[in-house]
Amino acid sequence: MVATSEISTSGADAGKLILRLALGVLVLLHGIAKITNASAFAFVTSAVTTAGLPASIAYLVYVGEVLAPVLLILGLWTRVAAVLVAIDVIVAVVLVKPGLVFALAKTGGWAVELEGMFLFAALAVAFLGAGRLSIGGNSRWN
Repeated sequence: MVATSEISTSGADAGKLILRLALGVLVLLHGIAKITNASAFAFVTSAVTTAGLPASIAYLVYVGEVLAPVLLILGLWTRVAAVLVAIDVIVAVVLVKPGLVFALAKTGGWAVELEGMFLFAALAVAFLGAGRLSIGGNSRWN
């Protein structure tokens, strides 16, 4: 017979895996778009330079939208990767949608609800860690 604490622990680990995979895959798709579509990366570069930052800063989008999501999916350095995704989302909103943070969309939802979900999911993963269903196991950074 399986103890109740074992069931709740495995359920928590499965929940962490689902959250990591959902966040990692969905953010990674944005990163892939920037790799495969020159105009998508040009948009990022334009937003960065318009804000008065050096154009080379735009390359950090690959850290937040490619490297960090891959680490989330694998469950390796998960807490660090989640923080990097959260920073990426915050910077994206500040550079591209600052006026929408306190606005509602025409449909009645939050104008930056997708970014909000990414941000809060990343923060949840940063606090929860990867769980046992990960490459990194239960290390300090995972």
